[in-house]
Formats: sequence, structure tokens, C-alpha cells
Amino acid sequence: MRKQVTAKKGAPPKGIYSAAIMASGPMVFVSGQGPVDQAGEFQFGSFEEQAKLTFDNVTTLLQAAGTSWEHVVKVGVFLADLGNFAEMNDIYKKYLTEPYPARTTVQAVLPPQMAIEVDCIAVIPEE
Repeated sequence: MRKQVTAKKGAPPKGIYSAAIMASGPMVFVSGQGPVDQAGEFQFGSFEEQAKLTFDNVTTLLQAAGTSWEHVVKVGVFLADLGNFAEMNDIYKKYLTEPYPARTTVQAVLPPQMAIEVDCIAVIPEE
């Protein structure tokens, strides 16, 4: 379903991500999620609070699609401030395990006060 790809001549990852992941089966593509509560209201607390709510929102969508973080093959993380990169990694490790998905993390212009947005692609396991 999901397999890490390594290249003998390639550079190893320098963080908690895989350089490449192979996947098969039906997939779900989760649009960018942010720190929005169930009522649809932004919650602009600390970076940690925003990040946890954002990852929880992705978790909810993955579960609704019949999958989980265990089956995620690609993650996009958009940070308003790359100074939050280390803290994001600490939170990220609470949701994902090895082999880590392929990941891109970039600084982005987000709506005012929004510190993080996360999207992903996951395989839906066969029953």
C-alpha cells in the first residue's frame, strides 16, 4: 500500500520525511486545512494551538474517508513564519510515524493571523 523509496546514489532525507513514497490503491486528496473549529470559525491562539487544531482537522477528514495518518503518502505544510519550523516538526511527529510521507514545507502568505495550513494525499486501505 505504501513503501518508502531510497536511492543508493541519492541524498538521504535531512528531516522527518521520506525522499519518495510509492503507493497503490484508492486515494483521498485533502485540501489545505487550517485552525478552524467545527462552527467554521478561525481559532487564532498560539502556534501550537493552531497547529494541533489544523492537524486534528486533517485527521477528521482522513477518518471520514476511511483512512488515517498511517496511510498518508504526501504532506504539504505551509507556515506563515518559518521560525515555527522546529515546533511544527515536534507536533508533526505526534501524528505521523515512520516511514514518514514525502513532505514539502514552505513559508507562505496565509490569511491574517493564520500561522499554518496543511494538505495531504493518503491511500484508502482495502477492507
